[in-house]
Amino acid sequence: MNRITQKFLDKTEPLLSIFYTAGFPNTEDTLPILHALEEGEVDMVELGFPFSDPMADGPVIQHSNQIALQKGMHLGLLFQQLQGFRNTCNLPVVLMGYLNPVLQYGIQAFLQDAAKVGVDGVLLPDMPLDFFQQHFQSLMKELRLAPIFLVTPSTLLQRIQQMDALGEGFLYVVSSNTITGTEQKRNPFEASFFKNIQELNLKLPIMIGFGIKTHEDFVIATQHAKGAIIGTSFIQHLEKNGASKSSVQAFVNSILTSTP
Repeated sequence: MNRITQKFLDKTEPLLSIFYTAGFPNTEDTLPILHALEEGEVDMVELGFPFSDPMADGPVIQHSNQIALQKGMHLGLLFQQLQGFRNTCNLPVVLMGYLNPVLQYGIQAFLQDAAKVGVDGVLLPDMPLDFFQQHFQSLMKELRLAPIFLVTPSTLLQRIQQMDALGEGFLYVVSSNTITGTEQKRNPFEASFFKNIQELNLKLPIMIGFGIKTHEDFVIATQHAKGAIIGTSFIQHLEKNGASKSSVQAFVNSILTSTP
């Protein structure tokens, strides 16, 4: 069974997933951060591979992409870094990025290399569903890679049901129609939106992302879903405090407990 699915079966408490950009703040930080997150009792990691034009991301994640690219991070190097990581890490890992670098790398090569190193799922927010069905679906099934899809408040309910049918692991539900890291002047977790999703009786569990920065945000988000995803605030923390084990685990503790 896929590690993502197994995690949802094994844990009854809310799940915490952390996003960070591979190669940020430094090229060699990718694996140490991953291990520190696992030791800090994070449930899942979304590992972003950098791209020059991350359209769904705000300034913080865009900046982390630029720094990682400037320092030489690319998909080939990322797969080299991940070789053998499953010998010491059992954390579910989702590769998250944009379609363009995957096309440049080659779809088959990308999926085969992801599966070979032990990645559990792939999320490409800008990939159309019909393109997924034509070019990704069969090989991902063969390689046992979970296709993860992103849902926004503007996604039609029929399309959400289609994503639920095609996907595995979980649905990534965006809390608002905005880019990552946007300051919210109101509660971003609109009850009507999540009520509509819950009434669909989807087979996949829901993880909420965008706008979650604090323990309080995490508690509110997980009232609507099985777990929450944090990215922008973690990257800000890495830039300010560094990527040491103590720094990473201090951040995780601040999200999971009311007193950092």
